[in-house]
Amino acid sequence: MSDTARLLSLEVVTPDRVVLTVNVQSVRAPGVVGSFGVLYGHAPFLTELAIGEFSYRTADGRSHQVALSGGFFQVSNNQINVLADTAEPSEEIDVERAQSARERARATRSLGVTGEQLLALDAELERALNRLRIAGPDD
Repeated sequence: MSDTARLLSLEVVTPDRVVLTVNVQSVRAPGVVGSFGVLYGHAPFLTELAIGEFSYRTADGRSHQVALSGGFFQVSNNQINVLADTAEPSEEIDVERAQSARERARATRSLGVTGEQLLALDAELERALNRLRIAGPDD
């Protein structure tokens, strides 16, 4: 069997756009109950995604990272479909914008907000920190 016959077809989409369509060797995703990996021949399943790092390895062996902020992941017949709330490949992340979001969330959080507003700020902070982590070590 040729190497290309052992690849998975991956598509990542958001409500705004198709983020990527590529053939891959493997995928690692942030599930709501923990991170998981998928290789060629994986059993079909559907799961919810959390905020975190989504990574994949292309046919040439290179690893790529994407900042995800939730969504759904489905694999069936070596086809992976990711329906993400947001998805930003590492090279597309606007570091200054992520830093601003982090500082804004921290500043607002320090005002002593509670309840749903606190939950929303915590999620905003988690998304910003995830984007900065995936963008690289510059912080």
